[in-house]
Amino acid sequence: MTNERTQAYGRVVQTLAELGPTKLLPGEQARIRDAADTLIFAATLEEARDSLRDMGALAEHLLKSGRWLEERVDTLVADLLACGPTAVPTAALAA
Repeated sequence: MTNERTQAYGRVVQTLAELGPTKLLPGEQARIRDAADTLIFAATLEEARDSLRDMGALAEHLLKSGRWLEERVDTLVADLLACGPTAVPTAALAA
């Protein structure tokens, strides 16, 4: 685990604390928290693959439903990816 990953995890937790109760359903908050936990402890991309796919689906849903703006979704996705074991390409969310 690196300092950068730890900082990214902190940003995800902060986003959940600030926006979660008003902009996310409880199940969505749990999915994001679970993905961040999985990513921060993953040693390889393979260990995080399912979480990445789930976050891609959630990000798409938040955008299509109009509940989150693209900029906010992009920031959350970037922070989640930065929790991962390596520089995870954004395309991994759709893989």
